[in-house]
Amino acid sequence: MRHVTLIYLQRGNEVLLAMKKRGFGEGKWNGSGGKVEQSETPLQAAVRETEEELHVTPRNLQKVGEIDFYLLEEPDLNHYTHIYTTAEWDGDPEETEEMRPQWFKISEIPYDHMWGDDRYWLPDAIAGKRFKAMYKLDKDDNIVESTVTYLKEGEDF
Repeated sequence: MRHVTLIYLQRGNEVLLAMKKRGFGEGKWNGSGGKVEQSETPLQAAVRETEEELHVTPRNLQKVGEIDFYLLEEPDLNHYTHIYTTAEWDGDPEETEEMRPQWFKISEIPYDHMWGDDRYWLPDAIAGKRFKAMYKLDKDDNIVESTVTYLKEGEDF
């Protein structure tokens, strides 16, 4: 299973999402992130991917979640996602060849244009709740099975 990352930048009551312009997830709003390379930790990958995709350097990342994603029709794309949030970064988000960033009020997140499971776990991630989850998605992006476990205070991933 491939390890990947997602980061959600937050300012006040807003979250930065980015429209994926090519590749896996094209046409969907998401956080920045991508594959963890063999020589790096998930945290290092999250920073590198955000620098590449949005031209900002996130700081003081908080790990809020880990999710096993199973795409039942495309098992080669199954992935284990490390999810981070932060309210600190250097630079201003910019559009790149891969992503077009946009700030959204947390109450106006465009879940209908995101992955089908995002509406279930993203509010918890933004609120700083720490969790481990598993989602199985069919070819139409519908959840066919899921589990969520919340970490207790002091419990680590």
